[in-house]
Amino acid sequence: MSDTRQQIQARIGANAGVHFNELVRESDFAPGQVQYHVRRLLDDDRLVREEFYGRTHYYPPEYDEWERAALALFRRETAREIVVYLIEHEPAAPGDIAAALDIARSTLEYHLDRLVDHDLVEKRYDERNRVTLELAAPEATGRLLATVTPTVPDRLVDRFTRLVDELLAGTAE
Repeated sequence: MSDTRQQIQARIGANAGVHFNELVRESDFAPGQVQYHVRRLLDDDRLVREEFYGRTHYYPPEYDEWERAALALFRRETAREIVVYLIEHEPAAPGDIAAALDIARSTLEYHLDRLVDHDLVEKRYDERNRVTLELAAPEATGRLLATVTPTVPDRLVDRFTRLVDELLAGTAE
């Protein structure tokens, strides 16, 4: 295996769930070079490619489907903050999380839908039909969460959403 391919594989191994644009930004290689070597690594079963919400993420093959989804979701700042809040305050009501994170309930629900769909968060209903949120696998979630830091572009998307939420909330007054 070439030195370039080894470097790309090592970068993905150290940053599981990295998406292509981030991989190119972090490397010293041209996008075409990265694409060529990623394709070869995929052909040799040395990488796994997954699509999550419009982005292609790359992983070492030892990550299972649940871990791959978790890592992709943790790259979003708001989803990550929701999970961190649940680690610290589990169980929690959705309204408490939205208030603590200072996000609109619709933004919270957007991220919760994805976290619930991929079995990271469980929604429970009590006898009065009130929702309580808990982590589905707290230990595994905490372990994976520690391996990912959202990138600047990912954080900007989430912060832009929050800004729009704040502006819309301000127009209702």
